[in-house]
Amino acid sequence: MTSLFAGIQDAPLDPIMRLFEAFNADPSPKKLNLVVGVYTDADGKVPRLRAVQTAEKRWIEKGLPKTYRPIEGTKPFRDAVQELLFGKGAPILSQNRVATLQSIGGTGALKTGADVLAKLYPGATVAVSNPSWENHKALFSQAGFTVVDYPYFSAETGGADYPAMKAYLQDLPKGSIVVLHACCHNPTGADLSLDEWRDLVPLMAERGLIPFLDIAYQGFGNGLDADAEPVRLFAESGQEFLVASSFSKSFSLYGERVGALTIVAENPTAKAKVEAFAKRLVRASYSNPHTHGAAIVEIVLTDPELRADWERELAEMRDRIRAMRDRMADSLQQRHPERGFDAIKTQKGMFSYTGLSPAEATRLREEHEVYALETGRICVAAVNTHNIDHVIDAIDAVVKG
Repeated sequence: MTSLFAGIQDAPLDPIMRLFEAFNADPSPKKLNLVVGVYTDADGKVPRLRAVQTAEKRWIEKGLPKTYRPIEGTKPFRDAVQELLFGKGAPILSQNRVATLQSIGGTGALKTGADVLAKLYPGATVAVSNPSWENHKALFSQAGFTVVDYPYFSAETGGADYPAMKAYLQDLPKGSIVVLHACCHNPTGADLSLDEWRDLVPLMAERGLIPFLDIAYQGFGNGLDADAEPVRLFAESGQEFLVASSFSKSFSLYGERVGALTIVAENPTAKAKVEAFAKRLVRASYSNPHTHGAAIVEIVLTDPELRADWERELAEMRDRIRAMRDRMADSLQQRHPERGFDAIKTQKGMFSYTGLSPAEATRLREEHEVYALETGRICVAAVNTHNIDHVIDAIDAVVKG
C-alpha cells in the first residue's frame, strides 16, 4: 500500500532550528550557542524575573479552577497590552477602535493576523524586510500569500537602508501587506530612526498599503515607550493596521507562549466586525488561549509595584546587552578597523549582524565551537562577562583567516 503521506516533499528546517539541533548534538562542553533568541543573564542562565515569581505565587495561592479563558483573553490583560502599545490615556483607547486578542505567543498573533487578512484580501502580496525573521515568510506563505522582500539592511553601514526600502514600497500594489519590525529588528538589530518612521507612516497611507507591525522585543531597545513609538505614530495617523506582541523575552516566559494580536480599525463598527471575525478563526483553530502565563503577565502589568519592579528588571536586561555590545564592538573595531564592527554598538535588541561571511561563520562554529548563523547574525543576549573574551577572540581569529 502507498502511504497516505507519501506525497509530502522533504522540507529542510529553517537555519535557526537546523543549527539548534546541531548544537544540541554537539558533545563539546565548550560549545556556545549564539543562534537561538533567548536572553540569558550574566551567568548564562535564563532568568526568573522577581516580578514574575511574585505574580505567579499570588496566582497559585488563589487556587482558582483551570476554567477556559475567553477566546480573546480577559479584559484586564487586553487593556494592559493596549496601554503598553499606545501609552496610558492615549486618545485611541477611548475611541473604541482597538481590538486585542490574546494569542499563543507572538507567532500565534502573526498567524491569526495572517489568517484574518487572507480571508479579507486573498491574493494580496506580503512584503517582508530583507533580511527578516525566517518565520515571517513561512507564516504568510502558508496563509496563501505571495511573499516578496523589500530592501532593508545596508552591509556598508551596518544600519537600515531606508531610501532603498522607501523606493521599493512606493511601487508596491495598493492593498499589499507590509510586515514591519517596530523595534529591535530581527535579525540585524538595525532600526529605522524616528524621523524615518515619521516619513514612512504617511507613505503607507498614501500608497494604500496595510501595515502589520511585529513588536516582539518591546523594552529591549530604548525602553518601553520609545520602542512603541512607531506603533503610536500609526495610531495617531488614523490608519487601520495590525500589531503582533510577544511577552516571551520581556517577561522571560518563553514556554508559556503569551502574546497578543491587536487590530486597529477605522471606527467602532469596523472594530466590532473584525474582532468577531478574528474570534471565529481562533475558535476554529485552538479555541481558547493559555491561562497560566497570561495570568502572570496580567498581574504584573496591573499591579503598580510589580509593574515598577518588572520595568527595572527589563532595564537591567537592556543595559547588560548594551554593555556587551559596546565591549565587543570596541575590541573588534580596534583589532579590525577596516571591518566596521562599530556598527554593533548602534544596533539594538537581542541580535546583531556582525558582518561575518558565511565561510567565517562556519569556521567560527567548526574551529571555535561558537554557533552563529551563516548570515553572521549572533544573539548578543547570550554573550556575558564569562564568555565574551572567547567570542571576541574567535571572531578575531576567523577574520584574520
